[in-house]
Amino acid sequence: MPVNVGMIDQYVRIVVGLALVAYALQDGFSIQGWHWVGLLGLVLLVTAFFRSCPLYQALDISTREVRQ
Repeated sequence: MPVNVGMIDQYVRIVVGLALVAYALQDGFSIQGWHWVGLLGLVLLVTAFFRSCPLYQALDISTREVRQ
């Protein structure tokens, strides 16, 4: 998998992902209403950890800084 997520993008994904997971777990593990957004938080955390986003790859986008 190519690296296509920059450092700032990675930090934003971690913060937003943790916030979404915390929101989903505030009332326990019930999957009702808006609690499914916690799964989106997990996706953001995984893409931040591996620094590779399949959607960015499909759209040919990269937020990674290019070294010269």
